[in-house]
Amino acid sequence: MELFKPLNIADSQSVISKSEGVSEHVKCLIIGSGPAGFTAAIYAARANLFPVMYEGLQPGGQLTTTTEVENFPGYPDGVTGPEMMEDLKKQAIRFGTDVRWGIATGADFSGGVHRITVDSGKVIEADTVIIATGATALYLGIDDETKYAGSGVSACATCDGFFYRGKDVAVVGGGDTACEEAMYLAGLCRKVYLIVRRDALRASKVMQDRTIKTPNIEILWKHQTKGLFGNGVVEGVNLIKHKGEADESEVQINVDGFFLAIGHKPNSDIFNQYLTTDEVGYIKTIGDSSKTNVEGVFACGDVMDHVYRQAVTAAGSGCKAAIDAERYLSEKN
Repeated sequence: MELFKPLNIADSQSVISKSEGVSEHVKCLIIGSGPAGFTAAIYAARANLFPVMYEGLQPGGQLTTTTEVENFPGYPDGVTGPEMMEDLKKQAIRFGTDVRWGIATGADFSGGVHRITVDSGKVIEADTVIIATGATALYLGIDDETKYAGSGVSACATCDGFFYRGKDVAVVGGGDTACEEAMYLAGLCRKVYLIVRRDALRASKVMQDRTIKTPNIEILWKHQTKGLFGNGVVEGVNLIKHKGEADESEVQINVDGFFLAIGHKPNSDIFNQYLTTDEVGYIKTIGDSSKTNVEGVFACGDVMDHVYRQAVTAAGSGCKAAIDAERYLSEKN
């Protein structure tokens, strides 16, 4: 699910130009409500920036679809994703963050003061903008991915691999991410099936060699996922081998976990006209900071991080964004 509805550039400019004027002026506007956004809100509020946050279509971000979180500091017994995000929200509100439901649909960073259109109508003018819109995991598009979400289907091996210690799992993908996920899981699980659509890996040569040489990884070449099966939780995968060829056949493997590693799409479309991004769409930041190429606009969390993609690293980057925003305003004033 995309957190922020993308508009094309013409739509975005049209929304802003046709508005009757700015509805509101704020010192700090935060777009996104995952660990990065809420942490930024906590720090910004404590710095008297009086932040206004718009949560997006999925308040709390991707963690709200996670059943158990055991690797976030401060929860020795673990916590559900929705519960943890509610805790962060309460903490942000406690210090004065104005948390609102709404979807960012347009952006105008052409002037000294930045404008964000919300719900294709209201225009908010902000001295600083913190973008924490996250990234959306790419899925195969089969119904079973939704059916077993949180019950065996995951898009993050680092997040959920611990729950499959000593078990058999499958990873879908053929790039560097898929190989990295497969090798990480190989250190925890009894066996890892790497489901590859083609007869070759797209990963770098080094990653290919490491994956192929890992003894408990079995690569299923030229296999495509047809569906999943299980009684309430994933118990196996139905595959099509050599699809479209004369020797096409169906294969069934028994696994407890099904990991998608076919990529993520950063939710940055509405900002692309103004912000520098990489070829995928991840927002580029300057050095070790959260600063973008536009003064007063900062990015944190998965919308700018294609490497770690963890709740704790997102939270850390949210802290940096708030501090950068506060220092920017201090220097400007």
